[in-house]
Amino acid sequence: MKRCRDWRTLRVVGLMSGTSADAIDAAVVQLRRTPGGLQHALLAFHSAPLAPALRRRVLRLCLQSARVQELCQVNMALGEAFARAALEAIAAAGLEPSQIDLIGSHGQTVRHLPAGDPPSTLQIGEPAVIAQRTGIVTVADFRPADMAAGGQGAPLVPLADHLLFGHPTESRLILNIGGIANVTVLPAGANPEDVTAFDLGPGNGPLDAAVQQLTGGRLACDRDGRLARQGTVDQRLLDELLQHPFLHRPPPKSTGREEFGAEFVRPLIRRWPLSLPDVVATLTAFTAEAIAHGLRLHVLSRGPAAGLWVAGGGWRNPELMRRLGLALPELPVASTAALGVAPETREAIAFAVLAAETAAGRPGNIPGATGARRRVVLGKMVWP
Repeated sequence: MKRCRDWRTLRVVGLMSGTSADAIDAAVVQLRRTPGGLQHALLAFHSAPLAPALRRRVLRLCLQSARVQELCQVNMALGEAFARAALEAIAAAGLEPSQIDLIGSHGQTVRHLPAGDPPSTLQIGEPAVIAQRTGIVTVADFRPADMAAGGQGAPLVPLADHLLFGHPTESRLILNIGGIANVTVLPAGANPEDVTAFDLGPGNGPLDAAVQQLTGGRLACDRDGRLARQGTVDQRLLDELLQHPFLHRPPPKSTGREEFGAEFVRPLIRRWPLSLPDVVATLTAFTAEAIAHGLRLHVLSRGPAAGLWVAGGGWRNPELMRRLGLALPELPVASTAALGVAPETREAIAFAVLAAETAAGRPGNIPGATGARRRVVLGKMVWP
């Protein structure tokens, strides 16, 4: 690793596992600092599906009945899985581990409790295992430093969005639709202090949970929005969902599976005996309307934006994108590929960028996004 606060070029692997816990995304990125900002080149991207048995263990940890022994064991098992994903991505780039300066691992969130007493969060996937298996210095556990400074520990990608997507004359909105939906607001010519971001509420999480529960695990998601297209939105259920308290809280705010995961969906299915397509159509509409509500209330009411650029798995759901366009007819919608970053790679690249900032001793959070009292260096570094 280049032990230098003023690095100019680094090769970094960014690792990300999202709310759905279906795969580990690994991006091998070359980062170069220039007087004009940050340049990046994606050398390889690899998505490594989690083994079904390991995924089931991860999802069990998200339940209130989770056991500490299981937490300890899955933490180590996920470390092995993250290390394999990193090594496979490095090989796909045609490189050796010795040619990589740094790994940045988001880990797998099993709890995110920003409103707890005290506020807390937990991401697992042991970085010591990653460092030992790869021989590469690893940065992980990014969120607690922001929480210690009074923030919510999320969202953390806004600094990377600022460095990768900021524009001198154009105001941009970067929307991520993973398990949870969140937005980064990049005013024209913004400094980091001008950037804001917050979680909007549900993304793919409720959709995936409903499909899994109603098919007994036979299907994992509504691939390409096919089920939603076959169904009819139940307006009464949709109206009830849109009263969820999270949607009406002011930013800064963040959420997770605790509010919009399997335990959110289960009682809805019991109380509303709808067909699978109708449930999925209604939850798809809920995600689109919740995103539109949050953008109108907290972003577009303060001024126009040049467009909405979408990343994350939600971009691959054409029915969700169609409903989002209907909900926000005044806002051009495109994928982040139009800005040079494929939607599926954005978060893994972001954690490569954040790891590089940590290695340089530079702050990685944005108080306007998390509510922290000040900017702080994020993460913990583990040497092999």
